[in-house]
Formats: sequence, structure tokens, C-alpha cells
Amino acid sequence: MRFLKSPKFSMLLPYLLLAVVVIIVFRVVSEIQYVFSALSWFFGVMSPFFYGFLLAYVLNIPCTALQKLYGRVRWGFIARKKKGLSIISVYLFFLLLIFFVLNLIVPQIYNSVSYFIANFQTYYETAMSAISYIGVHFDVDLSTMLADQFSFENILAMLQGFQSDGNNFVNDVLFGTLANISTAIFRMFLALISSLYILLGKDAFQGYLRRGLVATSPTSVSAAVLKYGNALNQNFKQYIYTQTIDGLILGTVTTIVLTIMGSPYALLLGLMLGVFNYIPYFGSIVATLISILVVALTQGLTMGLIATVVLIILQQLDANVLQPKLMSGSFSLSPLLVIISITVGGAMAGMLGMIAAIPIMAVLKDLLDTYIAYRERVKVTDGADLPPDPPTEE
Repeated sequence: MRFLKSPKFSMLLPYLLLAVVVIIVFRVVSEIQYVFSALSWFFGVMSPFFYGFLLAYVLNIPCTALQKLYGRVRWGFIARKKKGLSIISVYLFFLLLIFFVLNLIVPQIYNSVSYFIANFQTYYETAMSAISYIGVHFDVDLSTMLADQFSFENILAMLQGFQSDGNNFVNDVLFGTLANISTAIFRMFLALISSLYILLGKDAFQGYLRRGLVATSPTSVSAAVLKYGNALNQNFKQYIYTQTIDGLILGTVTTIVLTIMGSPYALLLGLMLGVFNYIPYFGSIVATLISILVVALTQGLTMGLIATVVLIILQQLDANVLQPKLMSGSFSLSPLLVIISITVGGAMAGMLGMIAAIPIMAVLKDLLDTYIAYRERVKVTDGADLPPDPPTEE
């Protein structure tokens, strides 16, 4: 015990800790394969709870709105039970939505994909004819160049493989072995139940985290974490709400317009536009280009030009009228910051990273602006000279 309290031990302690860290790091690196296997197993086990958290977070948005609405009802029972009634209402609507999608939307999508594969040869010949026509005017043999890379046989085999994979997926999940079915049902059920319990206990959990943060950190740190954590939460909610409403409107209008134009893929293209709308800038542009290409290949160049004009008008109305009304200036980011954040988010976490990039970047920009303003105030207080203002034109 005396040695542990001696100055020599105090001097040796940092080196001892460093040696322990080096040994641990060496063991982890040497057994990295098993570490990744353990992490994969852990995330596999915890994945239902992760998806349950995401589901609870998304469903909390309409649940909070319904809770406020039920609180205004004069009937005392509804006002007292507003939280439980709002959760029940949201989950009933969610289950009805799943039933609607599985029974109406999914079969239509499958039929559209099957119809596209069945008529793919006609579409392929139309595309190659258009490419040959363009190549003649520019004196370039584009059809031969592209035929080597995108032959009809290769593309058709890929599409049929996709359709076969889809059939195999349905067979494995719905009509496969009892073990696979029970595992999938158990995970979905666990995610649904965990999301329900997360929603029921969210207030207590938030209060516990807040108490722990305040008790274990300085006041300034806890205040900053709570402030920017709340800002990030509000940004996520605003972004999900805005993009969902905007995607529903854009996808529905696109489906109606393409149906009027006689496209057999109206529902599929409208759904694609609505889903891709969650990715700012790029998603909407890519989905529009794909829609125009599909219409041009399946209905001719004239209908493709009409679809181009109509979809561009819809995109302009969405970008300049609908989205600004829904956003209400919540994300005042420059296009460069949006592109950078989407690129980094996509590289780090794929589709989820792209969706989460804008709210996170908005908070980081706010944090940087606050820090710069603080440093400017410190310089003024210390008497330091700030850089002169740029000259104004008379």
C-alpha cells in the first residue's frame, strides 16, 4: 500500500496505463476479424431495437400533434387520456397503412416491373434507334459503342435476375421455411413493440438523460448540449415532416399527371419521385430524369418531351413555392454546403446519412456562427482591432 502511495508509483502510473492501452490495441488489431464478427453479431441482435427507435422517432411527430389536438377536446376523458389515445390512433393508422401498401401498392409495383421486363425488347430497340439517329448527326457510331457495354442479352438477364431475386425473396420470406418466417416476424414484432414502449416512456427517459447530463457536467457544457441537442431534434422533425408532406404531394401529382398521359408506370414513377425527394437536390433531379427517360422509351419522344415540360414545371413549383412554405426558412444553407453534407453523409452512412446530413449540417453551421460571434465579442471587449469593413460604393 505504501508503494501505491509513493511518488515513484505516481511517476510510473502513466507509463503503466500506456502499456496497458498498447497491449489492448495490439490484441484488438491482431484479432480484428473476431472483433468485427462480435460487432456484427451485436448489431444484428440490437437491430430490432434500432429500427424500433427510428420508428418511434418518426411516429412521435404525428403523435405529438394528435396529443395537442386531444388536449383541446372538452370531454374530460379524452383530455386526461390524450397521450394514450394519441399513441393508439397513430399505431392504428400505421398498421392500416402497412395493410394498404402490402395489398394495393406492392402488387401494382410488381406488375409494373413485370410488364416492363416483358416489353423490354421493344423499349431497347427504340432506345438504340434514337441513339443511332443522334450518332448519325454527330458522325459518331454510338450504337456500336454502347451495344458492347449494354447489350440486350446482358440487360435482359440482369432484369430477369432481379425479377427472380424478387420472387425468391417473396418465397423465402412468405412461403419459405418456418424458421425464416418466424425470425422475420419476431424481429418485426420486436421492433414494433420496442417502438411502442419507447413512445410510452420517452418523457421519463428524456428526463433521466437530462438529469444525468446536468449532474455529471459543468453548467455551461450541459446548457450547450441541451440547447443544440434540442435544435438538432427540432431540425430532424421539421425535415422529416417537410420532406414527407412534400414527397406525398409531388408523388401524388406526378402519378395523376402520368396516368392522364397514359403511362403504364405512373404509380411506380410517382412513388419513386416521392421517395427520392428525401434526398435534397440530387434525389428529385435523378428521379425526374429517370421518369422522363422511361416515358420517352415506353411512349415515344413526343410524350417524353411533354413529360419533360410537365415535370420541370412541377419541380419548379415544388422548389420555389411548396418547399419554402413548408420549410419556413428552417434550413438556410447554401447549395455548396448542401452538396458537401449530402456527399459526406452518403459516404458515411448511405441513404440514412444523406437524409440526416441536412439537419446535422444546419446545427453545425449554427454552432459555428455562434462561436464566431462569441470570438468577435471577445475581441471587441479586449480592445483588439477587428478587420475593417469593406469600402462601400458611392
